[in-house]
Amino acid sequence: MALSVFDTKEHPPQESELQAALGRSYMLWTDLLVWLDESFEPVTRTWQFNGLKWGWSLKIQRRKRAIVYLTPCKKHFLAGFALGEKAVAAAFEAGLPEEVRQLVNDAPRYGEGRGVRLPVRNRTRNAAVKTLASAKMST
Repeated sequence: MALSVFDTKEHPPQESELQAALGRSYMLWTDLLVWLDESFEPVTRTWQFNGLKWGWSLKIQRRKRAIVYLTPCKKHFLAGFALGEKAVAAAFEAGLPEEVRQLVNDAPRYGEGRGVRLPVRNRTRNAAVKTLASAKMST
């Protein structure tokens, strides 16, 4: 089973399918997309199929720099980041909730930064995603 609720390569998720899969979290998804558009314009959105293990995710980038990867799941979504140490420090200074700080601290470290996947089911988590995106783009 794929990480994404959308796991068939034939076509990227359509808006109606996305809304049905995310349920109430669809509102958080759209709020985040609008915020990203306004905060970091110009942004590009690209659906990517990353194989049967991962499924479809939406890559949000500014020019050539990836900001966040959004992976639709059943009734929620994941926000994935590669955070360098400067971005981590900036995010911690911005006042992330303790549970999110712990997720960032526990994230695996790669050459491009810490690989953080944050499940989003409520406004508090959506706000944390915005904080992480702001921190990443400020460094």
